[in-house]
Amino acid sequence: MTKTKVALLGAGFIADIHLESYHRFVPDAEVVAVYARRPERAQSFAQRHGVARWFSDWERAITDSGCDVVDVCLPNFLHARAVRAAAQAGKHVIVEKPLCLTLEEADEMVAVCQSHRRKLMYAEELCFAPKYERVRKLAGEGAFGQLYQLKQAEKHSGPHSDWFYDINQSGGGVLMDMGCHALAWFRWMLGGQPKPVSVYAHMNTVFHHGRTQGEDNSVVIVEFEGGVVGIAENSWAKHGGMEDSAEVYGTGGVCYADLFQGNAALTYSEKGYGYAMEKAGSTRGWTFTIFEEAFNQGYPQELKHFIDCVRNDQPPLVTGADGRAVLELLYAAYASAGRGQKVKCPFTAKVAKPIDLWLKPA
Repeated sequence: MTKTKVALLGAGFIADIHLESYHRFVPDAEVVAVYARRPERAQSFAQRHGVARWFSDWERAITDSGCDVVDVCLPNFLHARAVRAAAQAGKHVIVEKPLCLTLEEADEMVAVCQSHRRKLMYAEELCFAPKYERVRKLAGEGAFGQLYQLKQAEKHSGPHSDWFYDINQSGGGVLMDMGCHALAWFRWMLGGQPKPVSVYAHMNTVFHHGRTQGEDNSVVIVEFEGGVVGIAENSWAKHGGMEDSAEVYGTGGVCYADLFQGNAALTYSEKGYGYAMEKAGSTRGWTFTIFEEAFNQGYPQELKHFIDCVRNDQPPLVTGADGRAVLELLYAAYASAGRGQKVKCPFTAKVAKPIDLWLKPA
């Protein structure tokens, strides 16, 4: 059968992961084009990964590449424009997290894909991470009794690309970058049914002073209908490599899951070696040597799922509406931190970017 053709918008860290995932784990997809703002980077990325065509104009990458699917791995402030252009060109779209910068953009993205009968998937890989999925299924079987608390933490020493530190491109700091994962995972664990009742958040800048106006450390508490509490801990100030862990508490049990250390080879080296763990500062001494990192995080599974949805005309399990719901919680968290008090849900505000609710709470 003919493969589903994909145009990849972006040539950074996450685009590398997506490209590897398509090549190794999604045989029904073919990446036929890549876009990067700088022509030399687009060409280099395409040559390195064996992609036939490269573009330095993302609109041309959508319209001239012959693609069926557009995979958006661009800075956050470009997501809405790229999704709109792709849907209007008749392409299905998968877009990296967070969905976009404003609730108005989110509504437009969902509406334009619906009006052009195109699928829109919100790329939340934690909903497909094998270990987390095993935990979710255990919870669904009643292994932990009645759930009352969820916790998810993602921490490292800072992003790979400079644009993350520019709040006008990213919309915020670590909460926009990584807290969105936790908020999406809480909703996923709870089946998307219990609505959030309130959000309380604290955030500050403890490490990246002078580099960003955004927060690099945050704690967010979300209370859902029925009493379940979700706690999101996120940091760009944690040294020693990546942490991605989850905890589930119920009246009949408890579960702890770590995406990295539990899937690593405990290693000791006097002089160090090539690669241990994402964001690890050194590989000397004792380290956790990661294997199949992208697989453990769920990237191949989410991309394969979306390609299957396109090929078989099925709705994706994680949609633009889910991304919009996560963005609303991000709004509430920034507002709570700005006001220094709990914020009730549903929450809405008209801002240029979510972090404005923290920086300019009035």
